[in-house]
Amino acid sequence: MKKILFPVLCFFMIAPALPAQTDALAADAKGALEAENEQRFRVIRYGTDIEIAGLIRALRSEQIEEESPLDDELRALAEKTNNRAILSGVFGYFGERKKTGLEERAKKAVADRDYEETQTVTGAIDYLGLVKARDCTGIFEDILKGEETRYLASAIRAMGRCSAENADSDSTAAFLSSYYQDRESSDENRREIILALGETRSKNAAAFLADIAENEEEKAPLRMASLESIAKIGDESGLGAALKTVSSKDPNVRSAAIGALSPFDGQAVDDAIVEAFRDSYYRSRIAAAKAAAMRKITGAVPFLVFRAENDEVPSVKEEAIKALGRIGNDEARDALEKLFGEKKNSDRVRIAAAEMLLAQNGGYTQRIVQALDEAKTANQTALYNGILKSLGTAKLDNLQDFARRLFAGGGVIEKSYAIDICSNNNYRELASELQKLSDPKNGSLSRKSTALLEKWGLPLSPPENENEAEAETAPSS
Repeated sequence: MKKILFPVLCFFMIAPALPAQTDALAADAKGALEAENEQRFRVIRYGTDIEIAGLIRALRSEQIEEESPLDDELRALAEKTNNRAILSGVFGYFGERKKTGLEERAKKAVADRDYEETQTVTGAIDYLGLVKARDCTGIFEDILKGEETRYLASAIRAMGRCSAENADSDSTAAFLSSYYQDRESSDENRREIILALGETRSKNAAAFLADIAENEEEKAPLRMASLESIAKIGDESGLGAALKTVSSKDPNVRSAAIGALSPFDGQAVDDAIVEAFRDSYYRSRIAAAKAAAMRKITGAVPFLVFRAENDEVPSVKEEAIKALGRIGNDEARDALEKLFGEKKNSDRVRIAAAEMLLAQNGGYTQRIVQALDEAKTANQTALYNGILKSLGTAKLDNLQDFARRLFAGGGVIEKSYAIDICSNNNYRELASELQKLSDPKNGSLSRKSTALLEKWGLPLSPPENENEAEAETAPSS
C-alpha cells in the first residue's frame, strides 16, 4: 500500500501546480507578443527608413489582411514624413493590400511632383491606381498631356484602374484612345495604354482594341495586350477579333486569343478552345486548359485526359489536371483517381491530382493520407511534401483527426500545416493543441498559433475545467 500511496500523494502534490504552470506559459506567450507589437510601434515612431523598410518586409511576409493598429501608425507616419524611402515603402505596402486612407497624401505628392522625389511620386501614382481612388483622373491627364516621361507609364496604368469603378470610364477610354492615335509614344507606353483601356471596362473601347488585335502587321505584344483587354471588357464587339486571331501565324498571339475567349458564350467559342488542344505551341494548350476550366467545357475532358497523360511539357500536364478538377464531372474525377494512383507518374502529376481530388469532396482524404504515409516510408521527400501541402491547404470537414496526428507526432513543418488546417476549417475543437504551441519557445509556431487563437477570441491557455473548455471551443454561429 505504501508503494502505491507515495506516487498518488506526489501526483496530488504536483497537480495543483499544473494550472499555474500553464498560466505562466500563456502569460509568457502573451507578454512576448505584446513586447513584439510594442517594439513595432516604436520602430514606426522613431525608426530610420531602413528599419521601417525591414518592418514592412516582415508585415508583408505575415500576410495580415485585417485592419491593424499598426496601419493607423503607418498612415500617421506617411502624413507627416517627407522621407522618400518611407513614403514609397508605405504607399507600396498599402497599395498591395488595397488599403485606403492615404489618398489625400498621395494626391498631394503627385500635385507637388516638381518638388518631390521621383520615387515618392511614382509610389503615390501606383497607390492611387491600386485603391481605385476617386477624383484624380485630371491629375493623370495633366501628366500625359505634359509628356512627363518619368511618370507616363504609372499614370496610364493608374488612370485605367481609377476609372473602372467611377463614372468616367467612357471618357477615360476616349481620352486614352485619342492619345494612342495622336501621340508618338514608345511601344511600352502604347502597350500600357491598351492594357489601361481594358481596365476601364468601357465597351466603347472594344472596337478600337479589335482593330489592333486583328492587324497582322502590328507588333505581337500590342496585339496580345489588345486581346487581354478585350477579355476584360467582355463585350461581344470584341469576340470576332478573338475568334479570328486563334489562327494567327504568330503562336503568342494565338495563345492570347484562346485566353481571350473565356468570358464569351457560344458553341463557336467552345469549339475554338477545344481545337486549341491540337496546337503545337505549348502556351496555346495551357490557355486552352485554363479556358476549358473556366467555362467547364465537358467536351474538353477527353482532350484534357490525353494532355495530362501524354503531354511532353510538365506545365501543360499540370494545367490539364487542374482543369479536370475544376470541371469535376464523373469522367474527370475518374481520370484524376487514375493519375494519382499510378505510381509511375511523376511526383508533380500525382501532387496536382491529389490537390484536385481534395477539392472535390472528403471522399478521397483517407486514400491521400495513406499515399502520404507511403511516400514517407519510401523516403520520397518531394512527393511527401507536396501531398502534405495539399492536405494542409484543403477545406474539408474530415481532416480533424489528421490535424491532431500532425500535432502529436509531426515536426515543425507538419505542425505548421496542422495550424493551417485548423484555420482553414475552423477546427476550434483543437484549440488545446494550439494553446500548447503558444509557448514562446516554439518560435514561429508560437506566433502562428497565438494569432489564430486571438482571431478566434480564445485564451492562450486551456480552461481549468471541461465545461468551460466546451463553451470556449464551441464553433461560432
